[in-house]
Amino acid sequence: MNILFLTLAKISNLQEETLYTDILNEFVNQGCNVYGITPIEKRDQKRDYVEHKGSFHLLHVNIGNYFHTGKFQKGITLLTLESKYIRGIKRYLKGIRFDLILYATPPVCLVQVIAYIKQRDKAKSYLMLKDIFPQNAVDLGMMKKGGIYKPLYWYFRRKEKRLYAISDHIGCMSKGNVHYVLKHNPEIDRRKTEVCPNAAVVIDKSLTDKERVKVREKYAIPLDATAFIYGGNLGKPQGIDFLIQCLERMRGRKDCFFLIVGDGTEYGKLEKYIKKHDPVNIRLMRKQNKADYEQMAGACDVGMIFLDYRFTIPNIPSRLLSYMTVKLPVLAVTDPNTDIGKIAAAGKFGWWCESNSVDAFEAAVENCLVWDLKGYGENGFQYMKENYSVKVCCSIIMRSYKRNDEG
Repeated sequence: MNILFLTLAKISNLQEETLYTDILNEFVNQGCNVYGITPIEKRDQKRDYVEHKGSFHLLHVNIGNYFHTGKFQKGITLLTLESKYIRGIKRYLKGIRFDLILYATPPVCLVQVIAYIKQRDKAKSYLMLKDIFPQNAVDLGMMKKGGIYKPLYWYFRRKEKRLYAISDHIGCMSKGNVHYVLKHNPEIDRRKTEVCPNAAVVIDKSLTDKERVKVREKYAIPLDATAFIYGGNLGKPQGIDFLIQCLERMRGRKDCFFLIVGDGTEYGKLEKYIKKHDPVNIRLMRKQNKADYEQMAGACDVGMIFLDYRFTIPNIPSRLLSYMTVKLPVLAVTDPNTDIGKIAAAGKFGWWCESNSVDAFEAAVENCLVWDLKGYGENGFQYMKENYSVKVCCSIIMRSYKRNDEG
């Protein structure tokens, strides 16, 4: 079986451990031939190339500059993206016929590539829906449905609908996502939607008590405080202004410590707050390499998720998996539409509060200080094995493919 995977996420090499390479490697382990297409940018000064590792093949296509660039340049890149991917397929993957096309959002601008392969190879298509765009941009005030933005919004909305229409199956991250997609796109046949969550290779990366002490001493995390960590993007979707309000409420407390690790467009706001107040129980650090970050997380007691209260779409941040793998319980501070908090509470691996009340956050922290954190962390790891492993994810996709093929 030949699988084609399309993404706009950068995969540097086949050895890199990412949300997508973990899943694709599992398909390889199950006997599939996997061909991925990932972008390289003009600034990388590289031409298109292919790398191979057994039955896993990765085509790197130069698409122009897309990340960390202006809106005009990004728009030009998106307009030419599909033609460059199709050209790369014709040149470097010539003679290969695909049975299944996998692709994830963002972006919504891959419809022509999918249509080309479906028509040429009679392949089945599976959308792994990670972001619901353009509504997520509308929620955060980055795009509007009316005024001068109206043509742009409807351009992407039509792209989104075409993506749903061309997909034989749509894998959503949670039941909340499924409900949202069907409610706002009633033309979709509900039989082709299902829950297919983020997934990772399940490995116990938790630390022993001795290792925890050593790591805490290395990073000056107090041994006698309950340590809360946030690791990941620090941008508009995370509602950084509210995060700062929560940190200010906790400032100076000796029984809890807050470690914020990451990068993003809103990092400067946090940096300014830290420099101004120099809080003894709050530390801000730039993004770390994966091994160091996992050690930091493993030495903490609770993993935090923050999402902007304005979201009308459910979001399931992938950082949840990084907490689970080191057996951290989760404190989800989100909008009421996101259902990760409800999932965590039902699975007894975390707590939830809405991201518009500092009082609610403080109460949630107080809960964390008295609950069985180790037990909740173990529950989370078990939940990951049963629901968020790459084996589970691949079985969901293959079951849908076979059902479609038999039909």
